[in-house]
Amino acid sequence: MRKDEYPVTQAVRFLRANGIDFVPHLYPYVEHGGTRQAALTMSIPEHRVIKTLLMDIDEKQPVIVLMHGDREVSTKALARLLGVKRAGPCDVKKAQRCTGYQVGGISPFGTRERLRVFVESSILELDRIFINGGKRGFMVEMDPRDLEKVLKPERVSVATVP
Repeated sequence: MRKDEYPVTQAVRFLRANGIDFVPHLYPYVEHGGTRQAALTMSIPEHRVIKTLLMDIDEKQPVIVLMHGDREVSTKALARLLGVKRAGPCDVKKAQRCTGYQVGGISPFGTRERLRVFVESSILELDRIFINGGKRGFMVEMDPRDLEKVLKPERVSVATVP
């Protein structure tokens, strides 16, 4: 795909500025289709599609959790790991305000606010991942080691099977 055939989002600018190689992928976005829809339309395993989840820590501090598309975050395990009372999903307005992205198109790259990032450790063991490129219906394929290099996420093991 040529550079003029995909959106130049803040995430794309961030990746380019940091010299990260990526392959852009456009797919037909379906409201509430999630990672399953992306995986089906791109013919890839849902386990390789990475969700960017905004979680609220004690209802005041948003963080990013990167999780396999076919897994969920155990909020109890996350709260216990962080030594807090509660961890749960951010509301839509807060997620959009903190990241600068629309829900369904949130990327961990180039967020409006600098947020603490956690990654399910098994993601970094994959050879390639597909993660949101900052717009609904737009994924970037990349080496997870590059994700680790530019985001410097904290490794966690908080996945559960839905």
